[in-house]
Amino acid sequence: MRIHQTCDGVKRRDFLKVGVLGSAGLTLANYLRLAEAGEIAESARGMSAIFVNLPGGPSHMDTFDLKPNAASEYRGKFNPIDTNVPGIQISEHLPKLAKCMDKFVILRGVSHTLGAHALGQEYVNTGSRPLPSLEYPGYGAVIAKETELKNPTDLPSFVAVPNNPQQRPGFLGVKYAPLNTGATPTVGRTFSVRGISLQGGLTIEQVEKRQSLLSDLDATFRAVESDSQLLDGLDRFSEQAHSIITSKTSRDAFDISKESPAFAEPFGEDPFGASCLLATRLVESGVRFVTLQLGGWDTHQDNWTRLSKGNGRSPGLLPQLDTGLSALLNGLEQKGLLESTAIFVTGEFGRTPKINSRSAEGGRDHYPRCMFMLQAGGSIRGGQALGESDENASMPANEGFTPDDAAASFYHNVGIDHTKEYQTNTGRPIMVVRDGSVIKKMFA
Repeated sequence: MRIHQTCDGVKRRDFLKVGVLGSAGLTLANYLRLAEAGEIAESARGMSAIFVNLPGGPSHMDTFDLKPNAASEYRGKFNPIDTNVPGIQISEHLPKLAKCMDKFVILRGVSHTLGAHALGQEYVNTGSRPLPSLEYPGYGAVIAKETELKNPTDLPSFVAVPNNPQQRPGFLGVKYAPLNTGATPTVGRTFSVRGISLQGGLTIEQVEKRQSLLSDLDATFRAVESDSQLLDGLDRFSEQAHSIITSKTSRDAFDISKESPAFAEPFGEDPFGASCLLATRLVESGVRFVTLQLGGWDTHQDNWTRLSKGNGRSPGLLPQLDTGLSALLNGLEQKGLLESTAIFVTGEFGRTPKINSRSAEGGRDHYPRCMFMLQAGGSIRGGQALGESDENASMPANEGFTPDDAAASFYHNVGIDHTKEYQTNTGRPIMVVRDGSVIKKMFA
């Protein structure tokens, strides 16, 4: 549902607010980037979460569910390798993750029926099958809400690096939307985030004056629309934006150049690895939910080259995932944060077991009926491969899992009851995860 009315998507009242914030170096690409993600209450659990989104749909058969004995039209070109957990094998192009298999769980045979990118992404980013009449909140919005709005903080509780269009606040309202960084960091360099760094030579005194003007505008709007959820989101962000821009703590949290070279080195030099490094720093600083993104998995053509070698401008997808995710797991453990950080890694679906002939090399197409997901951290008992696919990785061998089950387990890991009900603005009761059950073996 559209919440703005002008040709560029912003109401006049919102435009005035965006203009004031923009003059302080806080301009973001759209209104949702101006919505804050909640304030952390002292009573909230000490859990944080990192969601790694793999848009495009990674091939399960070439990553974490290889079938080396399948017929040639299914098997693919990659070989399995042993991990540090006896009996579990993964792709040869994930050697670093193989060495830390004891830190995460592979869910195999995850299955659903939504083969379109947008619908699949909405499903795995919320844990509820999409409905045309309702927009479910993403994991970050729910976690931001469940940390309760009580004590102000100079750090956002929900950060997207660089963004994740599917991690939306949904019916919870824009005040639970993420702070999008708008870019990825570079290892060894100060990371300038719009809304975090002072730009254009502005001084703190100038920001203070503009904050005073914003407060006057707020008072005027509040008298007209005191019950506006949209205004509430803007009011809360304006307070937090002021704290962020004037806070050394906040700016330092986003500055990965402050990490020691020894700690940063395993993350590599590519943007995804640097984003993983930033995620460890944000969680360490008190951010409750960070979403990261590594796209490009829509490998209808040249599947194995794109996965292993890349296109010359960037390395292959599997080496990027291998380096960044393994460094994330090991880095969190090194900082003493792995037990207090839940991690969820997924794309929107798997890819067809049978190889197509769209290119000389071949590729794989959309395939929601069988896929993988990874979870780690918190109370997860790593070193497990749960679930199983059939001989060609075409279907779950038994009952399998659903995205709803994985979502319920993710929420369970951060201490949130997935059966809890919220109410929409119209009073409609909505469960956090409509279907699905906690996968108890993940925590056994």
